[in-house]
Amino acid sequence: MPKIKVVIVEDLEEVVEGLSLFIRQDSLLLLVGAYRTGEAAVLEIPILEPDIVIMDINLPGMSGIDCMRQIRKQTSDMQFMMFTVFENNDQVFEALKAGATSYLLKKTAPAQIVEAIKELHNGGAPMSAPIARKLVEVFNQQTTEKQVAESHLLTARENEVLQFVSKGLSYKEIADQLNLSFHTVKQHIRNIYEKLHVQNKTEAINKAFGNSC
Repeated sequence: MPKIKVVIVEDLEEVVEGLSLFIRQDSLLLLVGAYRTGEAAVLEIPILEPDIVIMDINLPGMSGIDCMRQIRKQTSDMQFMMFTVFENNDQVFEALKAGATSYLLKKTAPAQIVEAIKELHNGGAPMSAPIARKLVEVFNQQTTEKQVAESHLLTARENEVLQFVSKGLSYKEIADQLNLSFHTVKQHIRNIYEKLHVQNKTEAINKAFGNSC
């Protein structure tokens, strides 16, 4: 079974030595290079063709993210694991948009790093727990904002009708509650479906209100 070829791009000697030690101790991994600058990595990594690149973000000169962008212009076959102290959203999302498929914090235990390399090679996307939590929080926030925006497509009356629909009332019961005719309620429902681009009441409720109802 071929070994997983790994390259390290990191300017701190003690970090390189620590990673190198644990990678060399694993029979499934093969360390094929280590670079202290992004400029050197851009020149050499496409030639080495590793499977996994462990990339620091805060390199002297060219940043790790820019380095990754440059390498990915030359080859798309390798996977990038960001290995950094940065936890802020901007750095995380810039790295992921640039092509990283894994994001580990430097406080991660060495044994977990080794397992994360294997997981990444096998199609996973290992993330440190705080990073994964940030991604979930941002996704939930964006989903909520989208639902609010979509609910604002509806008129006040259409929102009112849909609220009653979400409570399980029939069209006739809604008409009685709002002093409307049955046909007017049906027309409101048709308008709601059209504005939200949905086919049924369940889709309409989920799109407009999410889990708030």
